[in-house]
Parts: sequence; C-alpha cells; structure tokens
Amino acid sequence: MGLALEQAEKARALGEVPVGCVIVREGVVIGEGYNRRETDKTVLGHAELMAMKQAEQTIGDWRLSDCTLYVTLEPCPMCAGAILNARVGTVVCGASDLTFGACGGVMNLFEEAFGYKPKLYKGVRAEECARMMTAFFEEVRRK
Repeated sequence: MGLALEQAEKARALGEVPVGCVIVREGVVIGEGYNRRETDKTVLGHAELMAMKQAEQTIGDWRLSDCTLYVTLEPCPMCAGAILNARVGTVVCGASDLTFGACGGVMNLFEEAFGYKPKLYKGVRAEECARMMTAFFEEVRRK
C-alpha cells in the first residue's frame, strides 16, 4: 500500500484526485498507475485501469489471476468491473468510498453472482489514504 500511496501523491501533484494503484505478481510490481482523468481528459483515467493496462503489457496477458492489486481508494463500479474481467486474484483497498465505492461502500460487485470473485481486503492503511483524500478536497475548496 505504501507504493500505491506514492502513486496517489503523483496524482495529487498534478491536481488530480489522489488515488494510486500498484499490481504485484510473485513479489514484483508489474503495474502502477494514478488518477489522470483531468490530465488526459478521459473518464477512463482511473488509477486501477492505468495499473491494469501496464500489468497486462508487462506479462503479455489480460488475465491477472495470480496478482494482487493495491489501491488507495475503494474501486468504483467501472474499475471493479475491470478487476472482475481481468480475474485479479486479490484486491487490497485503503479508504472506503461511500459515494462511488463498488466493493462495499455503496455496493459490492465482488459479492454478486459473477463467475469470478477476487479475495478482498479492505481498510489497509485506511486512515492514511483517507487523510490524503480529505487534504486534497480541503485544498480544492480553499482555491
């Protein structure tokens, strides 16, 4: 999660919502990403999607079943759907998202009757992840 927080800091430095993600396979980081929606002007600029794309390129396959995805904020429905489709083995989340969270915040797509269910660990370094988000939005409101 520390590496995911480093990625989130990169997003914050660009003025993006500070969400970071890393994907690990056999102890090696194979994908990393941070929010780039505003920078790239795309709804697809989520940290998880950036990290999954890089991981898939790294291993030469779209299946990430033997990987662990670490993300500082609970995935939204779009990212949770991509996680399911990529067959990510384990998902580790930091802060909960009570507005768009699809891993327990608003709903949990991982508990639905899809053909695949990743392992889910929530609340890892949650306070640190949440503080980063809170500080970012306080700064936005001040401006």
